[in-house]
Amino acid sequence: MNRTELLPDRPGIPPMAKLPDPEVIDPEVLARAYAAGDIDLICVVGPTASGKTRYAVQLAKALGKAEILSADSRQVYRGMDIGTGKDLCEYDDVPYHLIDIVPAGAKFNIYQYQAAFADAWAAVRSKGAIPILCGGSGLYIEAATKAYKFEKQNGVDPSRLPQKPYYIGTLVTREERVERIDRRLEERLKEGLVEEVRGLLETVPAPDLIYYGLEYKFVTQYVLGELSYDDMVVGLGNAIHQFAKRQMTWFRGMERDGIRIHWTRP
Repeated sequence: MNRTELLPDRPGIPPMAKLPDPEVIDPEVLARAYAAGDIDLICVVGPTASGKTRYAVQLAKALGKAEILSADSRQVYRGMDIGTGKDLCEYDDVPYHLIDIVPAGAKFNIYQYQAAFADAWAAVRSKGAIPILCGGSGLYIEAATKAYKFEKQNGVDPSRLPQKPYYIGTLVTREERVERIDRRLEERLKEGLVEEVRGLLETVPAPDLIYYGLEYKFVTQYVLGELSYDDMVVGLGNAIHQFAKRQMTWFRGMERDGIRIHWTRP
């Protein structure tokens, strides 16, 4: 199916604001800064389909001894692989954490993530490895890096969280992002996204899968007969494009709040 034919005008996707100027990131400089205590976490952020996972893995290898911690609100669930884009083969021999830690159908909240991150971050550092947080879930990223204390003080002790994160953003143009999202959706459908959802529905109630949004919402509705295949593809594609735009809006908001993100071309 040709997604370009289905989405000629990209409805609901506003133009992207002017991109920041890209920087060149030197892994040796980062390694020295970490060794000196000037930074205590490298954080790779970016919208979906911006190449952040591949970049984080390349950076980890360049640093010599580094491990990746996921900041993805859905990759924590086991069995939700294609729809969340885990792409575990990309990690090669680089250790990763906070992926596949709870069963599909569970409700894993931001408080639980913050606590799990604090434990994983401490474990990586105890091994003498450099922790790299990688993901696009803005709230999860800020829960890990801004030492949030949530309402009723049920977050972790801020002293257990990074105090000196260094943020790197993966930069793509709007046109590149649109093309990558379209291509990746086609690939995931060919890889068996619908079959993955059918399998999950054998043990996970449909409302719980729909709760996870995007791929799991639209494909579940298709499997249940609530959407045609074409409507599912078009609706899902539009939703992913809009989600990526919201991600960039979140990251630019972090910058307005005073956080320096070093944007680079992966």
